Amino acid sequence: MSDAPVDLGWMRLLVEVDRRGSLSAAAEAMGLSQPAVSYQIRTLEQRFGCALLLRLHRGVRFTEDGRRLLAVAIRTVEEVDGLERAIKAARRRPAVRLTTDYAFSGLWLIPRMQAFRAQNPDVDLQIVASQRLGSHWRDTADVAVAFGHRSTFEEGAKLLMPEKVVPVCAPSIRARLQLGVSDDLDMVPRIHLDADPSSPWLDWPAYVAESGIGGNLGHAAGDLRFNTYSMVIQAALGGQGVALGWLGVVDQLLEAGLLVVAGAEVEVPDRGYWLIAANESSPTAQLARWLEAESGVGWRRDERSETAVR
Repeated sequence: MSDAPVDLGWMRLLVEVDRRGSLSAAAEAMGLSQPAVSYQIRTLEQRFGCALLLRLHRGVRFTEDGRRLLAVAIRTVEEVDGLERAIKAARRRPAVRLTTDYAFSGLWLIPRMQAFRAQNPDVDLQIVASQRLGSHWRDTADVAVAFGHRSTFEEGAKLLMPEKVVPVCAPSIRARLQLGVSDDLDMVPRIHLDADPSSPWLDWPAYVAESGIGGNLGHAAGDLRFNTYSMVIQAALGGQGVALGWLGVVDQLLEAGLLVVAGAEVEVPDRGYWLIAANESSPTAQLARWLEAESGVGWRRDERSETAVR
C-alpha cells in the first residue's frame, strides 16, 4: 500500500454528495461527469479500505465510516470557505493612509482612534509618523496633517488647529509657582524640544519673546532636552519641569488634570496643524470630515484661564 499523503480534493466532493443526495447531482454542481465522480469515490474507498457510500435505488447514503469522514470534510470545507470570504472581504475594505508627525499621532490621534473606528467601521486607517512632512508624501499617503505656516502649504489646505501654546506641567510643579505669575517659570527646570533652526514651531526663547514676560528662559541649569515632543510631554507628566504645551494636542491631558497650565497663552496667526488631502476618494473624505469635526472640540479659553489661576 502506498504511503503517499491522502489527496484532499475529495473533501468538497463528499460535502456536495451529502448536500445533493446523489452522485449525479454532486457531479452537476461541481461541473464534473458522473463517471468521474464515481471513480473518485471508488478510489477513496480503496484508499480507506472500506465502503463510504451505500448505493440505493435513488441516490446514495453514507455508511458509518463514511459519516465519520464526512464530518471531517464538512469542518475543513467550511473553514476554508470562511477563510476565503474573510480574505476577499479584507481586500475589498477601503483603506486610507495618513501621514503626520510624532506629536499629533501619539498625543492627539491615537487616543481618539476608537472614535474614528466606531464611526467608520468599514474603513481601515493606516498611520505613518515622521518628524516632518516630506516633500513626496503623496506617493505613499492619502491624507496629511502637518504643522507649519499657511504659506507652506498649497491652496486647499485647511487649518485644523491654530498654534496656541501655554507652559504646562504636572500639578506638583504648578504648586511651586506663584499663582498666575509667568515670571516664576525661572524657578523650575524647563523641558525643551530639540529641533533644527528651521523648525516651524515655538521654542522657549520664541515663547518668551511672544508672551512679553521678560527674562530669558531659553537655557538654564537643570533644563532637560529631548528630540521628540512625546518625550517632552512624558517628562512633564513625570514632574520633571515645565514644557510648552500645544493646545489641541495636549487637551486631553489638561482635561484629565494630569497637566495644568502654568503661564500665559501665546497664539501665532496662520500657523498650526493643517489638513491636506491627496485625493478625493470616499475613504479620504470620511477621514478628512472626521478630523475636522474632532479637532473642533478643543480646550475652551475660559477653562484654560480658570486652570491657570488655581
